[in-house]
Amino acid sequence: MSSRKFKDSMPLAPLKIVALGNQQELGEKINKEIIARRHKALSEMQKPDFKMTGYDTQNYLVSYDCPRFGTGEAKCVINESMRGVDLFIIVDTVNYGQQYTMRNKTTNMSPDDFLMDLKRVIMACSGHPRRITVIMPYLYEGRQHIRYINESLDCAQALQELVSMGVETIITFDAHDNRVQNAIPNHGFDNFFTSFQFIDTVVKTNPDIKIDPEHIMVISPDLGGMKRAVYYAGALGVEMGLFYKRMDYSKLVDGEHPVVSTQFLGNNVSGKDILLIDDMIATGHTILDVARELKERGANRIFICVTFGLFSNGTAELDAAYDENIFDSIYTTNLSYCPDEVKNKPYYHSVDLSKYISAIIDTLNHDTSVNDLIDATQRIQDIVQKHNNK
Repeated sequence: MSSRKFKDSMPLAPLKIVALGNQQELGEKINKEIIARRHKALSEMQKPDFKMTGYDTQNYLVSYDCPRFGTGEAKCVINESMRGVDLFIIVDTVNYGQQYTMRNKTTNMSPDDFLMDLKRVIMACSGHPRRITVIMPYLYEGRQHIRYINESLDCAQALQELVSMGVETIITFDAHDNRVQNAIPNHGFDNFFTSFQFIDTVVKTNPDIKIDPEHIMVISPDLGGMKRAVYYAGALGVEMGLFYKRMDYSKLVDGEHPVVSTQFLGNNVSGKDILLIDDMIATGHTILDVARELKERGANRIFICVTFGLFSNGTAELDAAYDENIFDSIYTTNLSYCPDEVKNKPYYHSVDLSKYISAIIDTLNHDTSVNDLIDATQRIQDIVQKHNNK
């Protein structure tokens, strides 16, 4: 944050951050980043234009506990005052590594459990914070956002519950479909994109990559990710392609609509490196089918870039595909849980978003616009130009 931010606006209220148990590692990184940012900014100023208690501190993380009874019931206890603070709560709704004990048996926490813990934290604040912002990188039930037949609208319902409890703004990343914000039209809903961090990491881990229309192409595995792929292609100045999947919406197989047919829409991919872009990788079936099709069409290296690595069926199928040279690398962010088993895979790369989130929190705490953080086009083009000049 530059000194201009200090002169233009003072913080709305003292900053506090709750990193739910499933986001402690990311929360600690964000905490360190904000501390460093503020120390640096204050050192560059002769005299700050304002004075606020707790602005320049060594810790913004809130101390709290969520104990459980033997029946599985739980509560939240916050160990410090929340009165008048600008509170940011970070939660990972798909952390399958978090567990608790119920009736002497270990039980994995589900997205429903994480949503309930989030609401417990809000309730424990007793309405005292000046403002509450929820950072939910993977939007709870984000895939259940449209009603095709008589079915629930879980994501919309959850958003309405949160704002009814006093949450002013919901922040998410690469939303599966951000039109779900229509459920809360009078409240804030910010959908941030991770494109800059992905490009930066791909370039750093593949210094020999050539980013131009002759050597690289952006591919979307389905129609839902087309806008995301169009943005990547436009920012990089390369072509894009799309796999169109015709689905049978009258049936559900393992919670998903079966694919009837697939068709590739795009130019020749032969000899080109491929950026395969999507918002999540769950079972991996779709992304691997697309990668196989691209290899059959003569594609060179395939870099799979997905925001959320859910790996709901494990990694056995991915391991086999990697051994068959179907793809070269998988990039996922640290916005959602990733076990050490996956982190140690030879094809896996983590994209760190802690600096990005710290910049978002710091900017919002000063009650200033985040538009320059949302639009990363110029920063991506600067990376490409610098890389190509080398």
